[in-house]
Amino acid sequence: MSRNLNHIETMYAAIAEEWAVTFAGEHEKKPKDREMLARFRQLMGNRKPVWDFGCGPGNTARYLKDLGMEISALDLSEAMLEQARTLHPDIHFRKGDIISLDFKDETIAGVVAFYAIIHFTEEQVGAAFREVFRVLKPGGLFFLHTTSVRGQSTWMSSLAEKSASTLCFSTRPVFPES
Repeated sequence: MSRNLNHIETMYAAIAEEWAVTFAGEHEKKPKDREMLARFRQLMGNRKPVWDFGCGPGNTARYLKDLGMEISALDLSEAMLEQARTLHPDIHFRKGDIISLDFKDETIAGVVAFYAIIHFTEEQVGAAFREVFRVLKPGGLFFLHTTSVRGQSTWMSSLAEKSASTLCFSTRPVFPES
């Protein structure tokens, strides 16, 4: 992989506290985020486990927890995880890498990932999607929210392979039929 994940981790370590303060309660300011997260919550029902990949300071995990969802969260940056654990002690956070997930195949019911791939190369985006789809249970849901995607053709073809198991948001929402 050409983009060094250590560089990304170091970058976020340098700004973790400021980031956590700046983006606290971010979903409260974004009605579309709230609408999409509520829809994800509804579609997930009581299926478990659900993970927030690339959680940063834990804002999305917190929002879903407040909607009544049992959720755990994972991030590459230990500094971001320290912020998340301080801000949201009732949520389980762990260090991890979306490109090389430490989960068994088909063990996760749902994944939400807000801005988790914005720093990735095309190759890394493809690897991340393959990993997410590897760990999703059959019929599992994947909700991606991002504003900048490198390698769009790679991840779109990955989505097409698992479209029945996927909830995706880029610039427009795409939901499986209810």
